[in-house]
Amino acid sequence: MLVKTFQAASMPEALRMVKAELGPDAMILSTKKERTGGVFGFFSKQVYRVTAAVDPVRKPAPPPAAPVTYREPVPRERTAREEMESSMLAPLARELKDLREKVEALTRRDEALRTQEKPVEDKETSERSDAGINLKNIPRSDLEEIKKLLLTTLLKSQEGGAKDVQWSNIVSESTLEGQSGEELLPEDSPLARELAKSGVSTELIRKIVDTLNTLPLQGGNQTVKSRLGETLGRLIKFAGTLKLKRNSPRIIALVGPTGVGKTTTTAKLAAMYALNRGNKVALITMDIFRVGAVEQLKTYSRIMGIPLEVASTPKELEKAVEKHSDCDLIFIDTAGRSHKDKEKLDEMKNFLDHKIPMEVYLCLSATTKDRELEEILNRFRIFQVSKVVFTKIDECESFGNMVNLLIKDNLQIAYFTTGQRVPEDIEIATPAKLADMIFHEGAE
Repeated sequence: MLVKTFQAASMPEALRMVKAELGPDAMILSTKKERTGGVFGFFSKQVYRVTAAVDPVRKPAPPPAAPVTYREPVPRERTAREEMESSMLAPLARELKDLREKVEALTRRDEALRTQEKPVEDKETSERSDAGINLKNIPRSDLEEIKKLLLTTLLKSQEGGAKDVQWSNIVSESTLEGQSGEELLPEDSPLARELAKSGVSTELIRKIVDTLNTLPLQGGNQTVKSRLGETLGRLIKFAGTLKLKRNSPRIIALVGPTGVGKTTTTAKLAAMYALNRGNKVALITMDIFRVGAVEQLKTYSRIMGIPLEVASTPKELEKAVEKHSDCDLIFIDTAGRSHKDKEKLDEMKNFLDHKIPMEVYLCLSATTKDRELEEILNRFRIFQVSKVVFTKIDECESFGNMVNLLIKDNLQIAYFTTGQRVPEDIEIATPAKLADMIFHEGAE
């Protein structure tokens, strides 16, 4: 094990030195604040000493070089993975071939009926198919069948491991031109079935499909996942990165039921903006009821070099905010409260309803069921919730409950959190991330 001690003028600077030299897997063994230099105790300066360790990866010594002799090349046997991929791609190739033949046959028939001439030769049909097929004159019953085949093929391609299958690989952009009056995705399409399997309500599946059908193609090279992400971006509000104020700190209080991970989320947000982005951050905790809550935040604040204040009364909270009025961000950790304990919720509301301009973020566990999420939201609305944070994404098996709540209640989503690592296990919520979570779940 390699052990080194780093010295810096501030704790964040020392931690950056550790990460730069020993890497992200380094373990902090000890931290110490002391004064050094000066004469007889005068003119000394304060420094931080951080001792960290990492296990060096030892590479095995290369074997001695063997004499080079010519050997006849032996055909390599395919691995089990290659055999599996081959068996998965074979049905897909046959389905694509059948689909192409069906479209070509429909095109030949349409051309013959329109010109009152004999069907064109296969070579001419193939050239016309490559240039883009005109679906305007194809009967609706046949068109619906083609749509289902297209979506089935595209969804199976993504499930089989083709991560970036594009619309243009199945149907050209010109195929979709002039089809604004037609639905490309029917409500019983494979994508709709995936959303239903994820737990999205039938009403919202219809809304998602209808919205997707109104979106224009972006150059004809989008994947199903990217188009779903674009659709979710139209239906759900995503907060994006925190914007700082000019002459005062942005104050954010995190509330929520017990056990959703508010304290860890507070530390992750502080680390994200203080260590990763260089903002001036302060922490305040009101959670004086849970054993170890204050000590947990004290440990985080000491390691990150971020000030921490404890407030047990509204007056103490006001003083703590005023003390750090020169900060860019102030994060307030509150005590967890059951959504069924109205008395405790009202007590905390009176605590926060002071002369402090703050935003309230509601922390919700992604593992909570739809009905309970609605109950929690309804009880915590007394705090004038501005945004929500979904925690425990890594413990969640489906994400339809999140989609249902965000769309139905017109909520703004700010962050997703996973695991206990600070600050790695938090990220800004985006439409692409939510779509990726749904598709990843569908592929399991």
